[in-house]
Amino acid sequence: MTTESTHSQITTPNLHVEAADGVTYRYRRFGRPNASDLPVVCLVHFRANLDNWDPELVDALATEREVILVDLAGVGGSTGTTPNTVEEMAYNAIAFLDAIKLRRFDLLGFSLGGFIAQEITLFRPWQVRRLVLAGTAPRGGQDIHQYTAGAIREAAFDDAPSAGNLLTLFFEKSASSQAKGVEFLKRLGLRTAERDTATDLAVREAQLTAISAWGVRDDSRLQRLESIQQPVLVANGDNDEMVPTKNTYLLAEHLPNAKLSIYPDAGHGFLFQYPAQFAEEVNAFLGS
Repeated sequence: MTTESTHSQITTPNLHVEAADGVTYRYRRFGRPNASDLPVVCLVHFRANLDNWDPELVDALATEREVILVDLAGVGGSTGTTPNTVEEMAYNAIAFLDAIKLRRFDLLGFSLGGFIAQEITLFRPWQVRRLVLAGTAPRGGQDIHQYTAGAIREAAFDDAPSAGNLLTLFFEKSASSQAKGVEFLKRLGLRTAERDTATDLAVREAQLTAISAWGVRDDSRLQRLESIQQPVLVANGDNDEMVPTKNTYLLAEHLPNAKLSIYPDAGHGFLFQYPAQFAEEVNAFLGS
């Protein structure tokens, strides 16, 4: 039985649950509960909170299944302190999932969220059915120990992230990609009630430490991917400068059951440049 959703990313209320790790997690849960489709849990990028998910993308996912967005420890409206390792972030996510009694699910991880999603899948393989890795990289991958010097690094490190920073980090330099970026920024402002709490500099520092440790070049770490037996959709823009696209190809090469998808004239935020198309691809993949 399918129940029609009464909410979207723009209207759904913020929810809270206290987990066994002592953290009270803020999350949003909306979409169509469907007996034949598992919920998809979405893990967001560096310095982001619930409001950084593109409404057009997640609402399109929610036409087919429940969507769950979450602030991990210390982020946005969640309590606690943000860990400085990807492993501990994954344990945070697992504590949250246990608290809401979600025993089986699909995962979508974007950027840092994709690092975390890989760890969850390795730690709890019996719970993850399918995995979507967007604009992300394997542990020990290529050119991710530090963000690219210049405009990318300056935008990522800025004490007060701006709209211009997001355009630099997520979109290609072409006029067409930048125009899509401006549309994305407008969509991010559509939610007016119960907006999430902005992330602070402590979150930035902890997440940067975790990202740097994850990105230390180590080809032997790629062997870990052999243990992810689930079907995986691996996607990115064709010129991601923040988490270089070469890492998407590495994931596709080393994951045993991967499907590769590369979007043209796009950078790190390809999923926000092509929200309808990517949602359609994800829904088809998760529903297959």
